[in-house]
Amino acid sequence: MAHLLQVGVGSGGMVVLDLLCRTPSLTRVTLIEPDVYKPHNAARHYFPPSAAGKSKLDLAAAWLREHRPDLDVVLLPCDLLDEAMQPTLAAAAAECTLGVCAVDNEPAKYHWDALMRRSGKPWTLGEVLSGGIGGFVHAFLPGGPCYGCVASHLKREIVVDRPPTPDYTAPGGPIHETTIPASAAAIHAIASLHAVLTLGLLEGQAPDFTTVLVTLQAVPEVFPEAFRTHRLRWERLPECLLCGAQAATPENLDAALAEALARLGLP
Repeated sequence: MAHLLQVGVGSGGMVVLDLLCRTPSLTRVTLIEPDVYKPHNAARHYFPPSAAGKSKLDLAAAWLREHRPDLDVVLLPCDLLDEAMQPTLAAAAAECTLGVCAVDNEPAKYHWDALMRRSGKPWTLGEVLSGGIGGFVHAFLPGGPCYGCVASHLKREIVVDRPPTPDYTAPGGPIHETTIPASAAAIHAIASLHAVLTLGLLEGQAPDFTTVLVTLQAVPEVFPEAFRTHRLRWERLPECLLCGAQAATPENLDAALAEALARLGLP
């Protein structure tokens, strides 16, 4: 019997959760989400505008109980980075079968990666690229590359001697164009693939790759063709500031995280 630990029940997270909860082998779900459902969320979310003002966590729990009344649901209405909640989060990670990350906040992704690596549990991550041009789905296995290793490979350089091409690999980044919202269709497409990959791990089927890149649109200088898939396998980087030899002790985690974010051009 499997226990899923998931952070994030937004527009993508709910798609993943809905698809995963339908497998009978999943008997327990622990959800982490601090946010309240807002009117603008309704355009890309399962929940109606009338749900605005309610906790996303409560709405997700009600959804699960309607579709899987036998499911054991545990709710953690907290920020993933809340220092006071770290013992509770560590205990949940130690008890789970695997984790799902469905947040688009970079510090939260790094924190989640550290949490799951300390517990020795596999986890998956889906990332919809800005504007819905495509997305990544990653599978992180114990002993394999961490999120920092993968993110360092995915960093893109921009030529600055002409009007810059938007850096679609950094949603929420410093270039204005990277904040273009994705359509519900693009979010569902990547989230569905995220769920498929996670179901495989639940069934003991470890992929022979780390990342799947799916293009949904052709974008000059970024994706030459739409509807292409690329399977990418990354190795652990010996010099990784998060999981390499230089990051063996918890005391240097904050400094390592700050350097890793700087590599990605994030504050």
